[in-house]
Amino acid sequence: MIDYLIVGSGLAGICFADVALKNNKSIRVIENYSQNSSIIAGGLYNPVILKRFSEVWQAQKQLTLAVDVYESFEQQFKTKFDFKLPIYRKLFSFEEQNNWFVAADKPLLAPFLSTHLQYRNYQGVDASFGFGEVLQSGYVDTASLVKNFQTFLKSKEAFISSTFDYHNLKIEDNFLEYDTLQFKNIIFAEGFGLLANPFFNQLPLDGTKGELLIIKCPNLNLDVIIKSSVFILPLGNDLYKVGATYNWEDKTATPTEEGKQELLNNLKSILHLDFEIVEHLAGVRPTVKDRRPMVGTHPKHKNLHVLNGLGTRGVMLAPAMAKALFENIEHQTPLPKEIDIKRFKKITWD
Repeated sequence: MIDYLIVGSGLAGICFADVALKNNKSIRVIENYSQNSSIIAGGLYNPVILKRFSEVWQAQKQLTLAVDVYESFEQQFKTKFDFKLPIYRKLFSFEEQNNWFVAADKPLLAPFLSTHLQYRNYQGVDASFGFGEVLQSGYVDTASLVKNFQTFLKSKEAFISSTFDYHNLKIEDNFLEYDTLQFKNIIFAEGFGLLANPFFNQLPLDGTKGELLIIKCPNLNLDVIIKSSVFILPLGNDLYKVGATYNWEDKTATPTEEGKQELLNNLKSILHLDFEIVEHLAGVRPTVKDRRPMVGTHPKHKNLHVLNGLGTRGVMLAPAMAKALFENIEHQTPLPKEIDIKRFKKITWD
């Protein structure tokens, strides 16, 4: 009998697969490539909410684990995934400068906010009030990581390229049967695809569409991530990722002219250099209104579990949430109440 069937191989799925394998569990991962939010994601990890200069929930705990996990992936695949870069938050007034210093003096934010404003001159970028520097930040090349992990799974004959058919799942008291195989547990890590899941689609998943641009700008020479109305992230070879939009109505992964114009308008308010658009990307983030992941076990089916709702902070959240769910299943370690699906008390489960 196989220990885990994992449905979905985005960041959540591969992080759970990783922790299961490191604990000598047998797995299969099934993927139909219908969701792309992990692939096209900006990949930023940022411990600070830069609109309000406030701390991300459990930021230090998440970051510490995430750095270790991504480093282990780099060693395993002999590929660079984690690019540690400071984020420079453009400041717009003396008041914002003062607010930055007030935030940097708070114990929970002090490790992440430099007390020295940056006045570096980047060609084509006007920042007369300087930048606030965020520490312990960077980005993960999520597309490369997911692709490498899927290739690894295929080499172990642990990858199933198929759409999961919920009607073919047989739920017995002590095991699950799917496609002639028996499993102890199933982890549903489907991202926005959760809406088609009859076991967990009662959960309040509220997908948010995001669009990004890849641009080429030879004269920018940026060696940090700039954050203003959009972020500008250097990819090397004069390429930059620019994002992102937030659309709560459109639930398709199709790039739109409206999204492109929004990105271009915001970008041109920061960047005064010629550039060309190389690529335009879109995906639907699995977001939740209370901005917390949705993790836990079905109240009527003890072998069905969900790992979802990582939203805009999947890079930071995925390792910690996967570890929390694994320890909950294997060792009955209680889930933090903030992420446990038990917090949705009004749901009537089928």
